[in-house]
Amino acid sequence: MNYRMLNLLSLSHLANDINQGALPALLPFLIVKHTLSYSAAAGIMFAFTITSTVIQPLLGHLADRFNNSWLIPSGLIMAGGGLALTGLSPNYTMILLAVIMSGIGSAAFHPEAARHVDLYSDHKKATAMSYFGVGGSIGFSLGPLLMTASILYFGLNGTMVMFVPVAIVALIFRAQLRQSTACNKSPQTVQKIQTRADHKDDWGAFCKLTLTIVGKSIIFYAFLTFIPLYWTTVLQQTKLAGGMALTLFSVAGILGNFLGGKLADRFGYKTIVVSGCTLLVPTIPAFILTNNVYFAAILLALTGAFLLLTYGPTVVMGQKYIPNHVGLSSGMTLGVAFSIGGGVTPLLGSLADAHGVGTALSTITIIPVLIMFLSFTLKPLELHAVVK
Repeated sequence: MNYRMLNLLSLSHLANDINQGALPALLPFLIVKHTLSYSAAAGIMFAFTITSTVIQPLLGHLADRFNNSWLIPSGLIMAGGGLALTGLSPNYTMILLAVIMSGIGSAAFHPEAARHVDLYSDHKKATAMSYFGVGGSIGFSLGPLLMTASILYFGLNGTMVMFVPVAIVALIFRAQLRQSTACNKSPQTVQKIQTRADHKDDWGAFCKLTLTIVGKSIIFYAFLTFIPLYWTTVLQQTKLAGGMALTLFSVAGILGNFLGGKLADRFGYKTIVVSGCTLLVPTIPAFILTNNVYFAAILLALTGAFLLLTYGPTVVMGQKYIPNHVGLSSGMTLGVAFSIGGGVTPLLGSLADAHGVGTALSTITIIPVLIMFLSFTLKPLELHAVVK
C-alpha cells in the first residue's frame, strides 16, 4: 500500500468529517437562538444528509471515467465554508442554505477520495478502506468537541473556527494533486482497470448490501441527531456533556472501524458484517432501557463500535460486487444508502416533538433485527478477489 497517500487521504477525510460531526452538536445552540422545534432541527440534518449523499453516485460515476482529483480539495473548502457560515446565518432559511453548501462539498469529496483509496491499496482492501474511515471517525469525534468549545468561547460566531483545519488540509492536498493525478496513469492503475473489465457486476448482491447499509444508516443518524438532546432531556445532563457523549459515540467507532478492516481481511468481509449487525440487536434496547448515565455511556460506546465495525468491509464488498463501477459503488455505499437513513430523521423528529426523544429512539430497536437477517443473505466473497 502507498501509505503516504493513504495518510493524506485519511487526513483529508478527517478534515471533511469534522463538519459532519460538528453539525449535530451545533443543533442545541441553534434551537435556543432561533427557537426551533425538534422537527426543524431534524430538518437541518435532513438538508445536510440529502445534499451530501444523493449526488454522490453521479460524481462517483464521473470519477470512474475521468480524473476529478481536484474535487477532493474543492469539496473540502465547500464543506468547511458552509458549516462556518451556519453559525452566522440570521434565520432558518439561511441556515439551510449554508448547510446545503456544506453538504454539496462533502458529496464532491467522498466518491473521489474512496476511488483514490482503492487505487493506492493492494490486497488489503478492507484495511486500507478502514484506515481511510478512521480518519473520518476521528473527524466525527473531534467535531462535537471543537464545535461546542468554540461556541461556548466565541458564541455562534465560533463556527468560523471550524473552517481553519479544513482549509489547511485542502491546501496540503492541492500541493499533492499532481502526484495524485500521475497515479491514475501509472501501470499499476491501468492493470487494475483492465482486471476489473474481466469481471461482471453483480447488481443483485449489491442491492442487498445497500439495504443493509440503509438499516445501519437509520440507526447511525438517529443517534447522531438525538444523542445530545437525549443526554440533556432524558438523562438530565448539561449541553457540554451532550457534546461529549456524541464524541464518545464517535471515538468508540474509531476502534470498531479500525478493527473491522483488519478482521475482514483476515476472516472474511461477510463474517464481520454479520457480526457487527448481530451485536447491535441486544445493545440498542439496553441503551434505551437504562436511566443510569454511566451505563448509558458504556452502551453508547458499544453501539458506535458495532456500527462502524462494518464500515471498511461494506464499502469494499460494494466495490467488489460491481468492480467495473468502483466510484459509483462508493457513491452509493457512502452516499445514497446513508441519505435514506438520514431521511428518516425528520419523522423521528416529529415523533420526538409529540412524545419525547426517548420514544423516538425506541422506535429504531427493530432495525438491528432486520439487518441481521439480511446480512446472512449477503453473497460471500473470496479474500483478494472480485465477483466473477
